[in-house]
Amino acid sequence: MEKYEVIIYWSSEDKAFIAEVPELPGCVADGSTREEALSNAHVVIQEWIETAKELGREIPESKGRLLFA
Repeated sequence: MEKYEVIIYWSSEDKAFIAEVPELPGCVADGSTREEALSNAHVVIQEWIETAKELGREIPESKGRLLFA
């Protein structure tokens, strides 16, 4: 399984934890707990990769932790 950075935060608007995968555009999951959001993110990552392969799109290599200035 590919290893991508996952950012998890609480969304008051959604009343759920949100798990974003910055290296995969549009790859987002949610859950009622951090653990559920992370578990759902793993599923969504695999689905994102499978869809990209089917469409012949490039799949970014995981870079690990992203640092922003």
